[in-house]
Amino acid sequence: MKKEVQLSNGIKIAYVEEGAGDSLVLIHGFCGSSAYWHKLVPLLSKTHRVIAIDLRGHGNSSAPDEPYSIERFADDLALFVDELGLAKIHLFGHSLGGYVTLAFANQYADKLASFGLVHSTPYPDNDAAKANRDKGADNIRQNGMEPFIKALVPKLFAPSHIDTMREEVQLAKEIGFATSPVGAIQTLIAMRDRADRNHVLQETTLPVLLVAGSEDQIIPAEKTFTVDKDNVEQVLLPDVGHMGMVEAPEKMAEAFKSFLNRK
Repeated sequence: MKKEVQLSNGIKIAYVEEGAGDSLVLIHGFCGSSAYWHKLVPLLSKTHRVIAIDLRGHGNSSAPDEPYSIERFADDLALFVDELGLAKIHLFGHSLGGYVTLAFANQYADKLASFGLVHSTPYPDNDAAKANRDKGADNIRQNGMEPFIKALVPKLFAPSHIDTMREEVQLAKEIGFATSPVGAIQTLIAMRDRADRNHVLQETTLPVLLVAGSEDQIIPAEKTFTVDKDNVEQVLLPDVGHMGMVEAPEKMAEAFKSFLNRK
């Protein structure tokens, strides 16, 4: 059952919560929602208080028609953490959620026990990617969410899973269809304009988990595994695309648990 909280900046954030213990916060990717984590939450909530949020413009959270930025998403999260009175959190972000996680680690490291990028990257968009963001925003303005999502979702899965995981693919589409067009457009612009945050991974002393899929068509593993340090753990999920939390939830949960239990 979804809960919601009104932040001091006026944004309503919807979330799901399960379990007890140290707080583990999950952030979904673009045109996703907390439902992206529906297979992972039960696996992780046996040992942790797991909270999966809907970012502004997504799911059941507010979708204000105003400029978004990756930093603003991170500010929302900081207010959310304070509102719920959470102690230092373990923060894991998928794709867009990873961009938010890095911005949060850059500005609010004191609120973190550890963090991780899941099918994400610290690199900014190159010129071609920026042009595609603009095309996507124009597409949504002209045609709404449905054509955009129908083109996007198949790219999120490993090619071999399109037929073998039809229910999961359909659920991802339904989550995408329900995304606010305004929220999607503003988020595309925010992703287009995001900063290079390689320095966050290079400079942090916090434990970091980097998870990539061997068949990811959106963000290849080399764009995720950009640092090799003692405090950074890298996990490559075989035969997985951009949606490891639904393509291989047990393997992803195992990676999370191993990381969280390391001394």
